[in-house]
Amino acid sequence: MSRIGKKPVQLPSGVEAKVSGQTVSVKGPKGTREFTATDDVTLTVEDNTVVVTPRGKSKRARQQWGMSRTMVENLVTGVTSGFKKELEITGVGYRAQMQGKTLKLALGYSHDVNFEVPEGVTVTAAKPTEISIEGIDQQLVGQVAANIREWRSPEPYKGKGIRYKGEYIFRKEGKKK
Repeated sequence: MSRIGKKPVQLPSGVEAKVSGQTVSVKGPKGTREFTATDDVTLTVEDNTVVVTPRGKSKRARQQWGMSRTMVENLVTGVTSGFKKELEITGVGYRAQMQGKTLKLALGYSHDVNFEVPEGVTVTAAKPTEISIEGIDQQLVGQVAANIREWRSPEPYKGKGIRYKGEYIFRKEGKKK
């Protein structure tokens, strides 16, 4: 029995959910998102809750049960409050700034890195050393953050690079004479 799958997903006020076949569509104040579940689970809407139940006792049905419930909960969270990732830039001369829909990054290369922000995500650079990524799709927000971080991931000797806010970088000791 899945402890996560057993819990119904509560729909806050202002959020509507519709199930058609294996697709659940959630509409809220920030937008509309949908998720298509596998044939191993059944989705139903019962008085302000979405209930996910397995269609059998197979291992795959039990695996999909908890995962599908979590995906539906992420849809509800996305359309109500949204998702946010914050990045910090550490290093002398490393900085970021927004120019329209392009994030310009100065990361110690011979050229500036121009990162095109995809649709559905809002990127802001309030300070030159902080980047904030927001959106209603958790996977897209995380992927954009990972793509930006990939340009200069933190190195273990001086800690220079782009890191997630609150991320701990294991530091190494340098050479000794």
